[in-house]
Amino acid sequence: MRTSIVVLSSLVACSEPRSIPSIPTAAPRIEQVASPAEGIFANAYLIETPDGVVLIDATLRVSDARALRARISALGKPLLGVLLTHGHPDHYNGVAIVTADLDVAVVATGEVDRVIRTDDAAKEQLWKPMFGAEWPERRAFPNRIVGDDQAVRLGGLDFRVHGLGPAESHADSYWTIDGVPAAFVGDLVFSGTQSFITDAHTAAWLRALDALEHALPAGATLYPGHGKPGGVALIATERRYLERLRTEIQRLSPSGAPLDDAARATLLAALKQIEPSSALEFLVGLGADAVAREIAADPR
Repeated sequence: MRTSIVVLSSLVACSEPRSIPSIPTAAPRIEQVASPAEGIFANAYLIETPDGVVLIDATLRVSDARALRARISALGKPLLGVLLTHGHPDHYNGVAIVTADLDVAVVATGEVDRVIRTDDAAKEQLWKPMFGAEWPERRAFPNRIVGDDQAVRLGGLDFRVHGLGPAESHADSYWTIDGVPAAFVGDLVFSGTQSFITDAHTAAWLRALDALEHALPAGATLYPGHGKPGGVALIATERRYLERLRTEIQRLSPSGAPLDDAARATLLAALKQIEPSSALEFLVGLGADAVAREIAADPR
């Protein structure tokens, strides 16, 4: 299946920018590059400026990363930088292919960089058997580290990172552009798919969603790591999903014991009342036991 390309409408500059902001003279063009089901619907985003292209996240599989590199080449502008939201392979695996033979900054927070480097070998051992030749033999890690709320100037725009600590992954962040009502939120919210829960920080994830919702303007567009972009209502949906997840798991496994097949089916049915999609539904069973242990250890 070919990687799909979705071009999104341009954004309007925010009327109340941050202090000492960079206000674009024209809103950047944002393009979603969506992997197919075989690539677990992982998104990458191209932000096109007059001077070049900035990439946010880089997909999972070899074929998706090659399609992403081809799309960047088709734009006829240089790749100015790669910004990473978090340390799961479906968001950084393709970096080496996309940046091959290019001198490009790959930017992440120190926490995200640490997670990538610490977990890469284990992730390969776990997931490569499933993806086979589609798993990149070489992965590229961040080569520029930024601190929380630090801006990176690329293509005349100030891209600002916001670290939130453990949430969906062991270290999550999101990126904004000064003067533009857009947030590239990685996997802090899923849109139209079931959620990855295996890292089992659901209580912290709920707190991160509160922080995200408080920080964003009401009219912001969220660009998620999986699924279609949408408004800030995506945050409320993810919150309801996680709250239902925790309630059901605490009922099904109050001691934190592994869920049997019947309990997993009950859990999935409950979550589908919040998110009806079958996309990525295998993730629920994959991570249910980890969340059961998390809640049993700290049920608050």
